[in-house]
Amino acid sequence: MSGPLRREALSGDPKWLVVFLHGLGSNGADLMTFADYWAQSMPDVAFSAPSAPTPCPDAPDGFQWIPMLPPGHPLLFPEVENAADELQPIIDQELAAVGLTPDRLALVGFSQGTLMTLHAGLRQAVAPAALLGYAGGLVGQDRLADEVTCKPPVMLINGDADPIVPATAQAPALEALQAAGIVAAGQIMPGLDHSVNADALILGARFLLSAFDYREKNPL
Repeated sequence: MSGPLRREALSGDPKWLVVFLHGLGSNGADLMTFADYWAQSMPDVAFSAPSAPTPCPDAPDGFQWIPMLPPGHPLLFPEVENAADELQPIIDQELAAVGLTPDRLALVGFSQGTLMTLHAGLRQAVAPAALLGYAGGLVGQDRLADEVTCKPPVMLINGDADPIVPATAQAPALEALQAAGIVAAGQIMPGLDHSVNADALILGARFLLSAFDYREKNPL
């Protein structure tokens, strides 16, 4: 497996780093396409898109953060926990590569990558600037309030036509996040399946830019 894909900030002076976390059977290149839409409106943002460490047995050239497990499976939380331990050195490495501190980080996940974004992002030593999750949810809702170590703003975007992660999963995830003292918002996209469309990308970009602006004016 090669190292994470990287895209430099268009300004040449990165002030923020967005790390993309892909879904099951995908790879970093798949989510780096988001940067094609966002880079012009985020000239001070560098982008990184690692591939998960484990090849996906059902997808040639694809990778997985965790094996495919149904919601509520007893191994789901421990698998995510172990994967987060493997992800942390990648996050640290990518911040170091652009010379930024952890408060200048945003994690953006899709599907399984959203599980990783929320789990890892809420257990950082220093709060990231933002956590954005597409077409995914939250594991370990019952233990979240006891385990969070930081409280970055969170946005979840789901489609109401998603056959894999139903939109109904968003509300309990938001409730658990808010109960843990996290500022969390959600958006259900009409007609969207298990994917990301232009409207979802626009919403995500607005959230990230707002979170960056807030962190700039209210540094940790």
